[in-house]
Amino acid sequence: MKIRNKILLYFSTTTIALTILSSLVIYFLFSEYRQEEFQQRQKEKIKYTLGLIAEYKDLTENLTAIMDKHTIHDFYDEKMLIYDKHKTLIYQSVDDLPINNADNLLNSLSPAKQWVETKEDKYDIIAVYIQNEENHFYAISKAYDAFGYTKLAFLRNVLIAITAIISIIVLLVTVFLSKRIAKPITEIAEQLGKLDIANESIEELQVTSKSFELKYLITRFNQLIQRTNEAFAFQKHTIHHISHQLKTPVAVLVSELERIEKKTDSIELKTAIETQIVKTKSLGNIINTLLEISKIESAKQTTKQTFRIDELIFDIIAELNIIYPDFKFEVNYTPKQVSETKLAIKANEPLIKQAFLNILTNCITYSDNAKAEILFDCSDSEKLIVFASNSGIPISIEEEKFLFNHFFRGQNSQSKTGFGLGLVLVKRIFEMHNAKIAYSSPDTNLNIFETSFPLS
Repeated sequence: MKIRNKILLYFSTTTIALTILSSLVIYFLFSEYRQEEFQQRQKEKIKYTLGLIAEYKDLTENLTAIMDKHTIHDFYDEKMLIYDKHKTLIYQSVDDLPINNADNLLNSLSPAKQWVETKEDKYDIIAVYIQNEENHFYAISKAYDAFGYTKLAFLRNVLIAITAIISIIVLLVTVFLSKRIAKPITEIAEQLGKLDIANESIEELQVTSKSFELKYLITRFNQLIQRTNEAFAFQKHTIHHISHQLKTPVAVLVSELERIEKKTDSIELKTAIETQIVKTKSLGNIINTLLEISKIESAKQTTKQTFRIDELIFDIIAELNIIYPDFKFEVNYTPKQVSETKLAIKANEPLIKQAFLNILTNCITYSDNAKAEILFDCSDSEKLIVFASNSGIPISIEEEKFLFNHFFRGQNSQSKTGFGLGLVLVKRIFEMHNAKIAYSSPDTNLNIFETSFPLS
């Protein structure tokens, strides 16, 4: 997710959530206040009614009619019951509103428990024990707070409207702020996307923001890019210099060996010299491979041509048989009948040759029976897979993840010569051609290297 969208999402959702929470708190606090205030008014109405009862105590026959004429404190939709100290009903209002649990409320009242409150739908019900100078009474009131609920509904609508308006304002402000905050970061990202590390003259990144943190970040990043560029340039030029310095003496060495081979008559010496010639040429191939990789990593194009991968590997096997005449390579195809087009790839032939030379040499080095198998799998229409397998001590599961790392050598290579660079070079060559290489050991004494080339 873009940082602009994150700012928009986090800030707006947090602010809107806090606004909604505040509105809910205000609404519920007012609802509680309404209930408490209305119940106190019910209690005051009961006290007023008791005062009227005391005033008209001698007019018991007309008491209810007289009481109902005093409407100064009347509520909308109300029922009131008043009992004497013996819990005998002495007055009830003329309303038809029933109080279903009046007996339970009355029984729960006592001088020790003087207040009980409950609700029935939207009606507020209170039961109170009231004691004056002359007597004490029990009373129950059930009423509907029409005015309070009207104010509560008005407050709810106002809060909803305020929340909606604040949410819209917050979204608009957040969109503006997120654009403003993310603009310098977006500019930096665009400049990074255009950055070419292979170019020796890299322009420094620029930022329009006045933020101290971003300016400091860009300064440090420019320093890092400069140091990285210098390191890449040094590495590239070093490989070029070393490779060019080695090419001439290696070529001279091959020429001298070939000249000595022609002059000698000893078959044994001829064989030894032929072996040295092959090894020296192999060293020359490695130097050429390093030069090709250096060109590619310097953003220079390398030559690619179409060739058959099986023919290339047959050439490698022929070269290796001169050095290792007792080692046998068994080559198979699946399916048995394969079209030539399935075996053709477009790549840099010297690089691919060097990669498979390293793989097959690896098979020779770590084989315990002087035999290896090459399998060309052409069953998939989208890729060509080449399996190279040999019998020998495999590396452990823990070591597999380090197999293609620089200078790594497993426990099975302790008595073998090498520097741990061959498979690193192999992987890099295949990556340049969008190919993949993987190692597996499905059986206890089996090593398999699987290389897949895309055909499209």
